[in-house]
Amino acid sequence: MKKTLGEIVQSVKGELFGDASIEICGVAGLQEAQKGEISFLANPKYKNFLKSTRASAVITNEKIENSLPFAVVKHPNPHLAFSQVVKLFYPERRNCPAEIHPTAILGKNLKLGQSVHIGAYAVLENEAQIGDRTAVLSGSFIGEKSKIGENCLIYPNVTIRENVIIGNNVIIHSGAVIGSDGFGFAFDGKVHQKIPQIGNVIIEDDVEIGANVTIDRAALGSTRVGKGSKIDNLVQIGHSVEIGENCILVAQVGIGGSTKLGKYVTLGGQAGLVGHIEIGDKVIVGAQGGVTKSIPPNTVVSGYPAREHHKAKKLEASLSFLPLYIEKIKRLEKEIEQLKKKLKKKSK
Repeated sequence: MKKTLGEIVQSVKGELFGDASIEICGVAGLQEAQKGEISFLANPKYKNFLKSTRASAVITNEKIENSLPFAVVKHPNPHLAFSQVVKLFYPERRNCPAEIHPTAILGKNLKLGQSVHIGAYAVLENEAQIGDRTAVLSGSFIGEKSKIGENCLIYPNVTIRENVIIGNNVIIHSGAVIGSDGFGFAFDGKVHQKIPQIGNVIIEDDVEIGANVTIDRAALGSTRVGKGSKIDNLVQIGHSVEIGENCILVAQVGIGGSTKLGKYVTLGGQAGLVGHIEIGDKVIVGAQGGVTKSIPPNTVVSGYPAREHHKAKKLEASLSFLPLYIEKIKRLEKEIEQLKKKLKKKSK
């Protein structure tokens, strides 16, 4: 596939500095790009790569020297613009034919929409519903009375348990388990008795769930993932958690039961949140942050226990001087002891 630079600029609504007739045949990073490919610069620390790149065009919001041998597409959000260009050359959705594989195991009273794809050895239990143009790929399991909306893509070996509700345009990657039992036990003095988990999980529209994510069903009511939220690989979401719209959860995040996230919350990699707290809108938790209490909206926190980021940085900086402080205290203690001895001699 080839597109002119003019067509690309029109598609991303950027400003072109260069020849609109240049043909672009692909996309690549600044270091890897060759003639005929387009790249992007979003982070200023990679600006030095502009001198060596072989790309025919670069998308950026930086000021670029006219002498450099490539065209420039000026855009206020280069990363977003580049992602749109990638979609032009590599459509996101797999091209799954509208068919039901003969090895698929289908339960009773199913409701299958138009142009669905059910892959080899997929299992759909009784009364499950699959919306129009949704693809359930090989080896996936859809539990009894679960509902999946339109234009969804369920990759191989996904487990969606009973009574789960999934909206439209949802992508779920391999190994994810949606609707597993919440971790609920009551101690009777001798053993831990399992508390029945009779709730469900609701995944709203336009959510993407990474590989090997686990989302527990609620004990009562629903565990909910809000519209437009994106969940990276290896994330654990406990029972009765509520995640607001357009949140970002990076790899290995863990959220304890009944915690509530507002809208546009970002949780950095390996962040951990205890249960039964509330995280306000637009909160950012840094990587490996340990959140032990509720956080008000529009706050950036990091560290363990998580504190406001500027306070956490001061504490980290202070800790780096701790060995020096210890040596200084030891030296001062020796000096104090020597002064005490001198004072004793004088008093005699």
